[in-house]
Amino acid sequence: MKVCILLFCCMLGVQVVCAQPEETINEIEQAYPAYREASLTHRRFKHADILPLVQRLQQAAAVEVRELGTSIEGRAIYQIRVGSGPVKVLLWSQMHGDESTATMALFDLLNFFTAEDEFTAWKKEVLTKVSVYLIPMLNPDGAQRFTRRNRLGVDLNRDALRLQSPEARILKAARDRLQADFGFNLHDQGRVYAAGRSPQSATISVLAPAYNYEKDVNEVRANAMKLIALMNRRLQGLIPGRVGRYNDDFEPRAFGDNIQKWGTSTILIESGGAPGDREKQTIRKVNFVAILTGIHAIANGLYEDEQLEEYERIPFNERLLFDLLIRQATIELLDREYLVDIAINQWEVNDSSPQGFHFNGQVVEWGDLSPFYGYEEIDASGMTAEAGKLYPRRLKNAKALYKLDAQQLIQQGYTHIRMKKLPDPLPDTPFVLLDKQARYQPELRLGSAAHLLLKRNGEVVKVIKNGFVVWEKE
Repeated sequence: MKVCILLFCCMLGVQVVCAQPEETINEIEQAYPAYREASLTHRRFKHADILPLVQRLQQAAAVEVRELGTSIEGRAIYQIRVGSGPVKVLLWSQMHGDESTATMALFDLLNFFTAEDEFTAWKKEVLTKVSVYLIPMLNPDGAQRFTRRNRLGVDLNRDALRLQSPEARILKAARDRLQADFGFNLHDQGRVYAAGRSPQSATISVLAPAYNYEKDVNEVRANAMKLIALMNRRLQGLIPGRVGRYNDDFEPRAFGDNIQKWGTSTILIESGGAPGDREKQTIRKVNFVAILTGIHAIANGLYEDEQLEEYERIPFNERLLFDLLIRQATIELLDREYLVDIAINQWEVNDSSPQGFHFNGQVVEWGDLSPFYGYEEIDASGMTAEAGKLYPRRLKNAKALYKLDAQQLIQQGYTHIRMKKLPDPLPDTPFVLLDKQARYQPELRLGSAAHLLLKRNGEVVKVIKNGFVVWEKE
């Protein structure tokens, strides 16, 4: 019926009205930088960083801020409401403390909804139809340490039944009190997932979680599927080929599965990886557009005529990606040469530096990796891969380091240099610098640190340090 009405409108020449929703969201997307919360610039922000944003929202017109309770360590957990419509939409983010992409996007959305601008009339129309409740940073203690679990060491997404954690009880009580019609369960997933069996990373993965082992589809779950199908069309315009479908096996302890079971049409959004976006600032914008598209569709019932087949066509995400994949290198093992692909991941390790982490590059797999892909790939056909040597002299300081002929040492096969005292800050150098206690690893093996040389005809052509290409022969 809706399609017929739209066609009739267009036949009458009311093209602006027929095209307006899509055009308006296009325009909002273009204006996104105006709504991007400028104080959140990286993933490792903490509860103290969002408190000024919550306090600012408490002063905004037509916004309700409510403290729902506190975490194990006493950090406040807030619910922020915009809109006054009869359809209730509940969104929660950072249930896992190290999954912060959607929290940034939620504050971007709140900036959008509270701004007075050329979209004010559009927003008012939406917000008279829906009431939007947002719970950013459900796990503030985990966020403090940028770790998945809460202060008890409990995974909140496995506490939906026993409700032993205060954070889990807060989410359950909010859902029950509101009896939300729709729920957005907002997470991050690793960079290792591809959208189907392709080299394209699953920048976003979506799911209408199952509510039983049989994966039955009732009206509640079907509405979530239909909404995802509509959102996916929008996402394909932003990140074509980079949307995957999360594993839909039923997890009886998970919140998404149970909230679906309790009668709220639940949409899982997992923010994955994208080339050149380690801090997920582009993916943050994708979340903003996807969630806004969903809220608008809920407000106007646009999802109702979607076909479930469109949801089913979204490919499952597959664990197929590595940070660096070296293809067809020759390595020596047990006095023989073998042709292998070498997969390297650049793990993030939390620390107390201003950046909040450092990388730990590791050789995580080798052999025939032809079904897999890398964010970066090296064709090492005709090359040998080997560990570098330790420079025989211990250097006194950075000045002595700078006096060395780096290219000559590289061609001699040296990759590690021991120093009496490591410079602070560490200099930008292709060499791995070791203090007197650090262990030097003399061989390349599975599970080892990703420090290696690639040689062609005995000449070094690439140096890989900690999983990154740091030197190449010109």
